[in-house]
Amino acid sequence: MKRRDTLALGAAALGGPSSLLAATPAAPAQSATPQKVLRYAFRIAETGFDPAQIQDLYSRTITPHIFEALYQYDPLARPAKVRPLTADGMPEHSADFRTWTVKVRPGIFFASDPAFKGQRRELVAEDYVYSFKRFVDPAVKSPAWSWLANFDIVGLLALRQQALERKTPFDYDRPIEGIRALDRYTIQFKMERPAPRFITSALAGSDLTGAVAREVVEFYGERIMGHPVGTGPFKLAQWRRSSFIALERNPEYREVFYQAEPAADDREGQAILAKLKGRRLPMIDRVEVSIIEEQQPRWLTFLQGRSDFLEDVPPEFIEQAMPGGEVAPNLAKRGIQGFRMVRSDAALTVFNMEDPVVGGYEPPKVALRRAIGLAVDVPSEIVRVRKGQAIPAQSPAVPHTWAFDPQFKSEMGDYNLARAKALLDMHGYVDRDNDGWREQPDGSPLVLRKNTQPDQFSRQLDDLWRRDMKALGVQIEFIPQKWPENLKAARAGTFQMWGVGGSAADPDGQSGFQRYHSKQVGGQNIARFRNARMDAIYDQLSELPNGPERKALFAEARRLAVAFMPYKMHVHRVITDLAMPQVIGYRRPLFWNDFWHVIDIDPSRMPQSR
Repeated sequence: MKRRDTLALGAAALGGPSSLLAATPAAPAQSATPQKVLRYAFRIAETGFDPAQIQDLYSRTITPHIFEALYQYDPLARPAKVRPLTADGMPEHSADFRTWTVKVRPGIFFASDPAFKGQRRELVAEDYVYSFKRFVDPAVKSPAWSWLANFDIVGLLALRQQALERKTPFDYDRPIEGIRALDRYTIQFKMERPAPRFITSALAGSDLTGAVAREVVEFYGERIMGHPVGTGPFKLAQWRRSSFIALERNPEYREVFYQAEPAADDREGQAILAKLKGRRLPMIDRVEVSIIEEQQPRWLTFLQGRSDFLEDVPPEFIEQAMPGGEVAPNLAKRGIQGFRMVRSDAALTVFNMEDPVVGGYEPPKVALRRAIGLAVDVPSEIVRVRKGQAIPAQSPAVPHTWAFDPQFKSEMGDYNLARAKALLDMHGYVDRDNDGWREQPDGSPLVLRKNTQPDQFSRQLDDLWRRDMKALGVQIEFIPQKWPENLKAARAGTFQMWGVGGSAADPDGQSGFQRYHSKQVGGQNIARFRNARMDAIYDQLSELPNGPERKALFAEARRLAVAFMPYKMHVHRVITDLAMPQVIGYRRPLFWNDFWHVIDIDPSRMPQSR
């Protein structure tokens, strides 16, 4: 959980002759017969499509295909490589990394919309100024505002504070030194402190920092979540909330051609490049996304050929899909493709630090959270529930990031019921009335309440939690409700415990520690954790260039995360995707999930029944 480490039960492209995406003036879109349609399913419902208002993984899978940030990631480069998207070249920055200047490529246009009153609307620097300001407008209630606040952009928070104190509308027209358009195509950012990774932390995530036009926001008002209008390769065509989403090729999208830079020894990447290099983007005409929350129906929908792509094969079907890491023979005969990798993410349990039972910083409260963490049988979770599709997590740092240390081991990755019981005994969580359940040190009942989702996978995790807590002598109750409702409760701090996932937004990995920063309370820090030393470490991490000093700070941050345990990190998930033979060029992105524009559908390889 995106800066922007995202919650998901939870950032990319290029310009110039040698880049992934080389942009030239717009040309008429080419039609294809038959229409190329990618069909698949989300397992959790979206919340909407306004970049400033969304937080969940699924909405943020939609938005980068509609909106465009200044930069994006090469689809094949490993390690990650950032290149221009709407920017006209790489940014300039001051020696101290406090000032960043970016040129916007002229001749890029928003998709046509009634908000523009029949006029063709060019993307300009002021659009990014406006889009960034929206995150801190109190009326928008952006869950990402605290992420942006961490950059200490000169004058930005003062503008927010003025609106709050005066109880007046946010003044978008008031210029501030920290974000300003120097001319029609030049935008400049100024920070109070160094931001060496500003390009990857803030400028390369189309999911959130894609340009939004002010006219569109003002035209649709409260309906803006359902009216995304961007400069990207797709447009929203249909939306039935929590049921169906369809995007169609943007017919006005400029000429952009596929290119990438896989490593010379990357056989898979080189093969994809050979197939797709030079093709105009997007290569497909339409994407249809259904919401199928239960695992078996989603699996069967794919097997029956009613979807072309199965993202994240449900654990209970892994052995049917890719036993031993290879596509099952019966599926291979159908040409079905399999893809597997360790994700740059973590599955975790959140403890509300303001809750009277599990929250607090006193030794007994810390001991309770640590005991719960030690009593959770993660090895069984991996084997029984996740079917081997995970590795134990030791800290908030996730794989494929600079912050990740594969040698680091901690209590976070331990399962030790005896030690958990000893911790509770030591701090007064004992069974005083001999009913088989422990009470709190003051004698009041000890009852855990964990928010969960009403789907099969969540129920399996709940069963494991129920068993583990019973073994610990602790009562636990479950509160099942839809993910958006749980997210609302998390933002409001009206929950006790909740199981979520967090995905890295960029190759650095510091985003995994945002959830520990006090400025992120109400945003990414859904545990509402506050610790002055962790805040100081995070701020130092933000300012320092990569090197030994920064590595040492990451190590200290990991130790603090384990010691206070506002989050119990469970696993880093192994993800397995399946695709029908007609899907060409798929490779899972390392840090986000924007790939629709860089794959193709080969009609000649479609099943005849489609």
